[in-house]
Amino acid sequence: MMQVDSLEDSTPVQFLKGVGPKLGDLLKRRGIATVDDLLHFYPRTYEDRRAVRSIQSLVADQIVSIKAQVLKVRSMQMGKSSRRIWEVVVGDSTGRIACKYFRVPYKGYFDRFEPHQQVRVVGKVISYRGTLEFHHPDLHAIGETEENVNQLVPIYTELEGVSSSKFEKLVQAAFNKPIVERLPFWLREKYGLIGLEQALKEIHRPPVEQGDLFMQLKSPAQNRLIFDELFGVELHMALKKRVTQKESTAPIQAVGRKVDELIASLEFELTQAQLRSFEDIRNDLKKPHPMHRLVQGDVGSGKTLVALMSAVLAAEAGFQTGLMVPTEILAEQHYKNTVARLTPLGFKVALLTSTVKGKERIAILEDLKNGLIDVCIGTHALIQDDVEFKKLGLVIIDEQHRFGVEQRNGLREKGRSPHFLIMTATPIPRTLAMTVYGDLDISIIDELPKGRIPITTRKAFETKRDLVNGFIREHLQKGRQTYIVCPLIDESEAMDFKNALAEFERVTKEFSEFKVGLLHGKMKAAEKDQVMRDFRDNKIQILVSTTVIEVGVDVPNANIMVIEHAERFGLSQLHQLRGRVGRGAAKSFCVLMLGYALSDVARKRAEIMEQTNDGFKIAEADLEIRGPGEFLGTRQSGLPGFKLANLVRDVKILSEARKAAFELVERDAEFKAKEHLPLKQWMTAQERLLIG
Repeated sequence: MMQVDSLEDSTPVQFLKGVGPKLGDLLKRRGIATVDDLLHFYPRTYEDRRAVRSIQSLVADQIVSIKAQVLKVRSMQMGKSSRRIWEVVVGDSTGRIACKYFRVPYKGYFDRFEPHQQVRVVGKVISYRGTLEFHHPDLHAIGETEENVNQLVPIYTELEGVSSSKFEKLVQAAFNKPIVERLPFWLREKYGLIGLEQALKEIHRPPVEQGDLFMQLKSPAQNRLIFDELFGVELHMALKKRVTQKESTAPIQAVGRKVDELIASLEFELTQAQLRSFEDIRNDLKKPHPMHRLVQGDVGSGKTLVALMSAVLAAEAGFQTGLMVPTEILAEQHYKNTVARLTPLGFKVALLTSTVKGKERIAILEDLKNGLIDVCIGTHALIQDDVEFKKLGLVIIDEQHRFGVEQRNGLREKGRSPHFLIMTATPIPRTLAMTVYGDLDISIIDELPKGRIPITTRKAFETKRDLVNGFIREHLQKGRQTYIVCPLIDESEAMDFKNALAEFERVTKEFSEFKVGLLHGKMKAAEKDQVMRDFRDNKIQILVSTTVIEVGVDVPNANIMVIEHAERFGLSQLHQLRGRVGRGAAKSFCVLMLGYALSDVARKRAEIMEQTNDGFKIAEADLEIRGPGEFLGTRQSGLPGFKLANLVRDVKILSEARKAAFELVERDAEFKAKEHLPLKQWMTAQERLLIG
């Protein structure tokens, strides 16, 4: 086994003493490629040996360590599915408790345990149906005499062939390399941060006197490392924002008479939130650098109208607007509404999608190039090479998370640094928006128009199916329409959930007197669009669908949304789905059909949905329940996988990290100062940003 005498951050982990090529490959597959990666692979929890707990003394929601004896090991089948639950029952002189596993950590994990064996159990005590138990605790055999008494012992995520104690030894060996401090002294002093070397040493071997702070994730070491994670993201955002602010563009300034005419033509009153958001945009458009603003609002809050007001302002000043949306049918809907609002004001609106061909397409391209079209609405067809704008001043992106960076940039390049307005109907808590959209200015439309009737939401189990069907039939007979949403497309052996194909067959039989449609992601785009058109035109009365309708077309006549196996969806997704109804004058309803094996979290989600229609309250609750990565989808959001930071718990640290990042960029955006060089190297190594 080859080792190297001098370790550096970038030294491959296989050259560390005790590793070697085989273990090195295993570690690399788990994201630990270098010695520095190893030092930043933090313990997932700590075994608190400062006080030995008895089973009788356990209380729900506490993270505890107990010493016990294995009583039995068994696996059980989950209902009618092929999935199994593993259970290791342990006991001491005061009682017994079950350790349940809903997945096997790795092959052979449970073969290690046998009756009468002494084990250490570390985990969170869960109350499930009135009984205390552990779910996926750390479980390992111990000898008659146990080392490390009166300590917090680090517990690492176990890898096959690498125990937690073995991992601890590897980490300690990695400290043979020098730790390079990333943050300059002035910044650490200002925000009260300890040095990086001290933070890393303490997180892997906590000082016993700070035991309570470590268990609560409030120790100086954890604060420093959480700050680093958030600071890295915020620094990236601050640098991006600086680049956009250095760009120059033509200011868009207009008196706004046509905007006043548009407002006067409305059959309803604008909300204060809409007016406030438009004022933000108007002020941005006057500046000599491009606007980069996110307008965030709940379903039905009137974001599109604010965007149209912005397009009118641009048109009045002689600029063109490009509005890009994710689907053809959504583009058609926007086009129809925009024509109705803008044509009376004397503006020309065009629709450009892949189905617009031949002479019609040639004519639109010619008019765009000659500046005769004020607002062009389309899908990705807007970014094709032959599409030319004469004077593109404003780009509007609807539901930006549905587009890749290249597609958004493709539309930007159709003009000379045009102003950018992004709309999203996915409410995102401000703390998360600061991180994900830190390079954008944010306007929030947090009011719904007056007179909008709240959607009534109720949960139901399979035993109430006949009542639900009767309720649907009653409304269908009145001429209304219904959505039924399923979590899967086709049958899955592993999961016993309703699927769209089987549900389509069931609903077709149950409601034979009505026309039933089917919509799912595996259908071709043209097929999906045709089904949605038929549903919009009431040629289909019941639409059985997967979540492809989450962002979709307005069907004001649809007033019932049934979500099958609602426990499989996150809160924000449930809210988005529910938002497909409630768009007409009729009272609307959402029914959450729940499975029987219902967790406490799933029950809590359903109760929150029953209690509120406020998307921002729902988003806050969802972020708290699921965490930011799962909430947004780490891949599409650009969020890094935080190791320690939690955007709900660490709001204060996030705010400080943001201030520090923007202050540093203001002081030395190019990292020319000697004390900022390690920070530049760190950012480059993280591949978050290539500088210089």
